[in-house]
Amino acid sequence: MVVAWLFIAGAMVAIGGAEKFTTGAVIITPPAGWTPEQTPVDFLDVIGLQTKARWRQLYRLPPPTPSTDRPRAAFTLGGLIADGFLALQAEDIQQFRNTNQDILNYCRVLGLGDKVSPRLMSMAKLAEMSKWGDLRQEAVDGQQEFSRLLREQRDDDLAILVDLGAWMRVLEISATVVADAPEPEVKPLCIGSLDLLKDMKQRFTQLSKRVQTHETLVNVGDLLDSLIRSWTNVADRRPSQEFVTKTRDKLASTMRKLTLK
Repeated sequence: MVVAWLFIAGAMVAIGGAEKFTTGAVIITPPAGWTPEQTPVDFLDVIGLQTKARWRQLYRLPPPTPSTDRPRAAFTLGGLIADGFLALQAEDIQQFRNTNQDILNYCRVLGLGDKVSPRLMSMAKLAEMSKWGDLRQEAVDGQQEFSRLLREQRDDDLAILVDLGAWMRVLEISATVVADAPEPEVKPLCIGSLDLLKDMKQRFTQLSKRVQTHETLVNVGDLLDSLIRSWTNVADRRPSQEFVTKTRDKLASTMRKLTLK
């Protein structure tokens, strides 16, 4: 997990995120970085450490009835897993249980229902007991298990799409928080880092050509290309509020088309 240090009058404090250097009242912050060791949960932790996040205001409408289109269902499942991470951040028992049920419904479409049901039930019980620390690790392990099970079924494309769906939803969440944040120094957290976008694009290129050109999922590749181009142009300076808002809107529009319709 990324750790940052805040220097205040000779003191040094770990806060998470990018390095911050201050002289008097002026704080200069290089863009916050993402590292491959970070899980989506870690990244949401960083967001919560660096600005006030009103997690419960970021909930979405329930997803539609699971589609028989397996690639699209896998991407939607990834977004739902991220919604579970969101409920975890909010420590919202009922929302977590509701999202868990949606996750199970989509897992059934992908042939994972019986295999993941015990873990999902265990996670729901942890939420009911407000054991959020234990649940955090279970949530991280659960995402990894979904990918492992899909690969065991020789559904490598679907495993990648679950991962991409989770990260895309996390970026939508982070962009929304950052767009509303009053602190200008947190704006680079909008997309985690340029390296994260490139990593996601690399995973997208590992999909079969059939899935890359899927009538709706092609939008994921197009969005990543667009974000990489635009964020490359601001890599050496702080992005403006307008720029961050446009990024948020692009992410929200794509996620709405792919997972809520």
